Amino acid sequence: MALDKNVAATLENQINKELYSAYLYLAFADYFEDRGLKGYANWYMIQTQEEVAHAKILRRYLLDNGFTPELAAIDKPDVKDPSDLGILKQGLEHEEYVTSLINTCYKAAYDVHDFRTMQLLDWFVKEQGEEETNASDLIKDYELFGSDPKGLYSLDREYLTRAFVAPTLPM
Repeated sequence: MALDKNVAATLENQINKELYSAYLYLAFADYFEDRGLKGYANWYMIQTQEEVAHAKILRRYLLDNGFTPELAAIDKPDVKDPSDLGILKQGLEHEEYVTSLINTCYKAAYDVHDFRTMQLLDWFVKEQGEEETNASDLIKDYELFGSDPKGLYSLDREYLTRAFVAPTLPM
């Protein structure tokens, strides 16, 4: 079965949005690096790697299904509130936006009974749930401990230990 053109277009758009997410998180990492919070910078560098990996998964899926993606320009990242808590809140807001985009992709596949694409997107739906939880937890931790220098130092050290693990999709 050939990939539906609308489904392919939504996945192609999602590649762009995943790469934008990588740019945005790179900007967040730079902010925290400038602040001397290397753990927070590391956390967002890992996020950057994850977003690129997500784009590569979608690209491979399109190629494996007979569709060559056309890569569009990536928008400049918009850091709305350059403060510690402001960036963390923007991170959650962005993950909620990405969830809405994944839902749009899923609906496009559902509408044409493209169960193979829906199966791929099931992984992304689960991933977005984890991403929103992680972003929310960053905010909660900062609100609880970030106003105290010792607490902020402790959180920063904790986030420095985060390492990138390449995503694997169930087959």
